[in-house]
Amino acid sequence: MSPELAPEPVPQTPEAEVWEPPMPPTDLIFDDGEPLESNRHRIAMNLLIESADSALAERNDYFVGGNMFIYYSSRQVRNQDFRGPDFFAVLGVEENRDRQGWVVWEENGRYPDVIVELMSPSTAKFDLNEKKQIYERTFRTPDYFVFDPFDRNSLRGWHLDTDAGGYQELEPDERGWLWSSQLNLWLGIWEGSILHVETFWLRFYDADGNLVLCPDEKAQQEAEKAQQRAEAERQRAEQERQRAEQERQRAEQERQRAEQERQQAEQERQQAEQERRRGDRLAAKLQELGIDPETLENP
Repeated sequence: MSPELAPEPVPQTPEAEVWEPPMPPTDLIFDDGEPLESNRHRIAMNLLIESADSALAERNDYFVGGNMFIYYSSRQVRNQDFRGPDFFAVLGVEENRDRQGWVVWEENGRYPDVIVELMSPSTAKFDLNEKKQIYERTFRTPDYFVFDPFDRNSLRGWHLDTDAGGYQELEPDERGWLWSSQLNLWLGIWEGSILHVETFWLRFYDADGNLVLCPDEKAQQEAEKAQQRAEAERQRAEQERQRAEQERQRAEQERQRAEQERQQAEQERQQAEQERRRGDRLAAKLQELGIDPETLENP
């Protein structure tokens, strides 16, 4: 009897591979180690961030930042060919998240609503061309502005008009200001001292044309107002003291006049009393001499 042949193994059908979408990169860099163009650029950037934060303080659904990466695609991460704007604002987002940068796929696909680039001779071409195209075509950022902190006439801005096919340049008003419809704020030039640097600065203004103050300016303004109130109170107190002193002096003068009148009346009383006594003595003397005083009065 021939030995029993072992059964041939049943070929196994490979299980269908389960497709999983590629995960977004996690090894993101948030600091390129490249400093800003100048100290004035740094101050100008922080001034925009702080004043915008002040202007939006009553809201709880915004984020403002600057000089930080905006990650929007894996290709961008691989090539590292894009750096974040100097200032940007995003509205309608979670406010209090601790963000090292703006990662679009972690922000429900949200891109900045407003971007400001602080240009320099070395970045102007990129800001006005490649970056502008990214903000217009990829970010679809409604408001984009550029400004060179060393050129007061360099402010330009664009608003995204989808019906017109893209960015349309904004016309400045008679002051040279540009309107941001997203922030409901003006962007314009202000002259003054910031961190001991006296020059012109790009600033936000509210719809009524009032300068939007950053926290340090607000604190200084409040301190000045408190000082003015204290000085006004001191002046009012001094005026009250002077009025009280004047009243005291008038009362003293009235007292002195009353005292003088009293003394004068007393003197007149004493004089009258002396006259009366002299008359009484004279009448008594005449009576001793047997002379009727009336005969002397009517000779």
